[in-house]
Amino acid sequence: MGIIHSATLLFTCSSYSSSSSRSTSKRAHKDASLRSKFYSASFRDVDDALASFNHIILMRPLPSIDKFGRFLSALVRIKQYHTVVSLFRKIELLGISHDVYSLNIFINCYCRLHNVDFAFSILGKFFKLGVKPDIVTFNTLINGLCKEGKINRGVELFNDVVARGFQPDINTYNVMINALCKCGKTNMAIGLVKGMVERGCEPDAVTYSTIIDKLCKDGLVAEGLDLFSQMRNKGVSPNVVTYTCLIHGLCNFGELNQALSLLDEMMVQNISPDVYTFSILIDNLFKEGMVSKVQDIFNMMVEWGIKPNVVTYCSLMNGYCLHNQVDEARKAFDLMVSRGFANVFSYNILINGYCKCKRIDEATEIFGQMSRKGLVPDSVTYNTLIKGMWQAGRSQTALELFKNMCNHGQQPDRITFKILLDGLYKQGPLDEALNNIQRELFTL
Repeated sequence: MGIIHSATLLFTCSSYSSSSSRSTSKRAHKDASLRSKFYSASFRDVDDALASFNHIILMRPLPSIDKFGRFLSALVRIKQYHTVVSLFRKIELLGISHDVYSLNIFINCYCRLHNVDFAFSILGKFFKLGVKPDIVTFNTLINGLCKEGKINRGVELFNDVVARGFQPDINTYNVMINALCKCGKTNMAIGLVKGMVERGCEPDAVTYSTIIDKLCKDGLVAEGLDLFSQMRNKGVSPNVVTYTCLIHGLCNFGELNQALSLLDEMMVQNISPDVYTFSILIDNLFKEGMVSKVQDIFNMMVEWGIKPNVVTYCSLMNGYCLHNQVDEARKAFDLMVSRGFANVFSYNILINGYCKCKRIDEATEIFGQMSRKGLVPDSVTYNTLIKGMWQAGRSQTALELFKNMCNHGQQPDRITFKILLDGLYKQGPLDEALNNIQRELFTL
């Protein structure tokens, strides 16, 4: 009996020791994984990141500030700005002094959260810690001001930075030029380009593309093309953004052939057009009646391996409907649906196309499909179909759609009432039409 009991005890102890060893091994593996995620700044999501952070702050000695900086930077890349602000304070409580890199991350997060005044308050920490701000610090603050629409303060800070002996880099200039262009101060932006050259900083493709885009949007396409020539003469290679801005500008002026020449030039330079380049061309080729050319451009897009997006499909649908080729529009629509791109706007285009072609039953079928896809028709959807019903002589259905519109929380607008008045007026005198609308409203 004693022997059996001793054997049982031995087995139990052995089993416990083995289980304890496995548990220790698992814990060691988990700890190693958390440390690895922190030091490599690679994690699945924010919860994973926080788990590795909370583990690492229990270690002694603690990691250096540059390791924390790398970790925080990875969180910024996944747009976890609030989390970074929270962790920044925790790092301070651990007694770790920040450096210029981590302080710049903190400023960037406040700017991204549209709290540029809070970002400026971090400058006090620089002086308190004896850390000198660098050009990245000021670039971030200038960018933050400009994105909040505080352009004048951005210009003041830029001038102050220069006056204090800091040398603005290409990023500083590009931020300022972009802000000036967006607020309509194109001449100031061009003047700044001259100033940067005088200070020994050469404009890059981003600089030129920003100004070219603004010139084209202002209708100054010739000036945009001149700057494009200057850019190339100075040895700066245009990129897809530069070409797309010019193509868009030329299309807006009806210069489709010149726009297509630029597309050919891109191909020769081995610069791949993007989905926006092709979408712009497709939209404008339809507007100019060059329907046969659209298929060539679309085929080229597919050959280059560029996947159409919702804008491309809507441009195709709108264009085909414009030229009464609603069956082609339906093909584009069906592709959209199969790829999960279809939205209310695309449904509205097709419903409008069917109504214009007097194919009201197909328009109604598409309208019904919206709710089955979980999409809520808007006022444009209802207005289009109500108008189509009147034109098809289905006045009762039109009025039922009007009731449906109101019952589903869509507020009728001026266009809705104009459609109803026009339809009812054709059936009788104006006062009778008004009475009919009032009656319909009272029955809701």
